Amino acid sequence: MDGGSGLNIMYAKTLDEMGIDRTNLYPIQAPFHGVVPGFPGTFHAILGRPCYAKFMAVPNYTYLKLKMSGPRGVITISISFCRAYECEVKCCGHATAVIASEELATLREKVIKEAPDAKKSFGSFESVEGPKKVLMDPISS
Repeated sequence: MDGGSGLNIMYAKTLDEMGIDRTNLYPIQAPFHGVVPGFPGTFHAILGRPCYAKFMAVPNYTYLKLKMSGPRGVITISISFCRAYECEVKCCGHATAVIASEELATLREKVIKEAPDAKKSFGSFESVEGPKKVLMDPISS
């Protein structure tokens, strides 16, 4: 659950494990930023605000529950705190491995080469006309 994110991401492995053939995927109007191939994650999917709105789901981060309307009443998805902690530890280890990866090092080098020179001046932010008086409260003037 990532209520602070505008992204909805599902890993290709998740689709495979659900038995969904990738030829069944088709474009929709709701923002869905794709299936992530070849990049392992610690989650099955990351669901953000657009998904919650679409399914009228309500996440509760304190109790690690997600509730949404279903055909036979409210559907509640939950996880144990121990399992959530295990996932967090795994995610931190995964993030550390990604940061140390050769692919990320190559990307860093490319960005550094293409970055503009910080010492080079691109212009000034000084006003051409000088300071200008602005009324804050027109009633008191």
